[in-house]
Amino acid sequence: MLQNRSRELSQMTAGAALFTRLKALGVDYVFCNSGTDFPPIIEGLAEASAKDLDLPEAIVIPHEHAAMGMAHGYYFATGKAQAVILHTNVGLANGSIGAINAAVDQVPMLLMSGRTPVMEGGRFGARTVPIGWGQEMRDQTALVREACKWDYELKFPEQIGPLLDRAHAIANSLPKGPVYLSLPREVLCEPTSSEGLSEPATVQPTSVAPNPSSIAEAAKLLASAQAPLIIAQRGAGSDAGFIALAQLAEEWSIPVCQWWAVATAIASEHPCNVGADPLPWIEEADVILVIDSLAPWSPDVHQPRKDVKVVHLGPDPLFTRTPVRTFRSDVSIGCATADGLIELEEAMRPLLSRHVNARMRRKELLASRVREVRAKIEKSAAPSYPMSKAYVSKCLSDAIAGKGASVLSELGAPLAPINLDRHNSWHQEPHAGGLGWSFPTALGMQLADRTKLIVATMGDGSYMFSNPVVCHQIAEALGLPILVVIVNNSEWAAVRYSVLDLYPDGYAAKANQMPLTSLQPSPDFTKVAQASRAWTIKVDQPDKLSEAFTEAIRHIETNRTLALVEVTIG
Repeated sequence: MLQNRSRELSQMTAGAALFTRLKALGVDYVFCNSGTDFPPIIEGLAEASAKDLDLPEAIVIPHEHAAMGMAHGYYFATGKAQAVILHTNVGLANGSIGAINAAVDQVPMLLMSGRTPVMEGGRFGARTVPIGWGQEMRDQTALVREACKWDYELKFPEQIGPLLDRAHAIANSLPKGPVYLSLPREVLCEPTSSEGLSEPATVQPTSVAPNPSSIAEAAKLLASAQAPLIIAQRGAGSDAGFIALAQLAEEWSIPVCQWWAVATAIASEHPCNVGADPLPWIEEADVILVIDSLAPWSPDVHQPRKDVKVVHLGPDPLFTRTPVRTFRSDVSIGCATADGLIELEEAMRPLLSRHVNARMRRKELLASRVREVRAKIEKSAAPSYPMSKAYVSKCLSDAIAGKGASVLSELGAPLAPINLDRHNSWHQEPHAGGLGWSFPTALGMQLADRTKLIVATMGDGSYMFSNPVVCHQIAEALGLPILVVIVNNSEWAAVRYSVLDLYPDGYAAKANQMPLTSLQPSPDFTKVAQASRAWTIKVDQPDKLSEAFTEAIRHIETNRTLALVEVTIG
């Protein structure tokens, strides 16, 4: 009997080995959307569970886009790459937008999908239903290859441990991003040895330290500059990086602009936070520090000085996966953003006493200009009918004050009117155009910390793109009490503004209704949420909004279920 039990534990199906190894790599959740390729995965999961093996939690996610978004959000909250397993080519196609978002946001994840069985018969796991012929592709991986750092197809069951180790290490090496492994059904049906599957990883991610001479050169340039400028788009990397940037900016009186930001790099009330508009700073700057910014300014709009010196700092300061990106870079510092900021602040500190006059002049100028910036933000966030997005942000800011909330904005609540003072307190949709990101990403963040207040704000179009029925079902099934805020203007406002930018006096601008932008008639989005027993309210009067947010948050804190606030805006 003991011998049989020992043999049973020493062997397992490849499907069981897959989950066992993922847990050893630190994966807490596997977000799954299953199909006909999943029998060995499901059997393997049941087998591993029956053998009392330590496993990640596998969760059914009714749509692939939501699975990718939740993995994205879980990484935001924990810094840990998670796994997603999808269904052959069709599931992978649905998940491809999430892979693009993760690539642009430098979010690591282990993306996998089944592969149509190769064999038509004569082998266990071969094709058994007509769909096995219909879903075969000549190059299934092509669906996500552009967005993935590494891809491969599992050939033999004994490769599971080594391949997952390699995939995990590559995903977590700078710049981080998704990797992809396809899983043929026949291979997953085969037995393999369980030896070593619970051992620590055999491959570690690479770490890149800031080059000391580049840090010294950047410090010298910034310290001796008369009109330095910092542009930060993707945050400061960590709590420590956030603190280092705040200290560097304040000590040297350097304006910090968060143009087209997707994460907070500096506190809202910091004396050097000059908002989102690079003008007039960029035209005056003689040295610009660009912190992890995909597009630090718009060449058509912003004209830096011809003699300007530019320093780029971040995990991939040249953004090498972007074919055309020709921003000047006199010093390129590749490193984890926080590490670079900490070392740069330390390198500049001994130089403080040499540049007192320049720092004092900048401090006086900053104080005057920052007051003007704040006054403009305050004016934009004033109550009006119909309400503005800025006003919604201001009311939301008041409602979440002191609660340690994290806010996600997808064409929803803009950053400027929200009072934030922490790293990881606000994220905007990636610079990828893959809509439907905010809702599932918020669910992933809430899954990582069920006690935290997570707010997902989005436009009405973004809400529809998020597969809201799916997301509400997930929120109810897993008990994820996020606050959803929909700013509803019944149109694709981003598209309209893009048209007006190119053709301000064109026919479309003068039309009573711009073509291809309307989303009227607008559905009653509260009814969608109510189908999954969520608390909802619809607000169209500015004097009712603050009370609605307070009520929604009170419901979340008391009842621990999702609350949705739909706001009619102009």
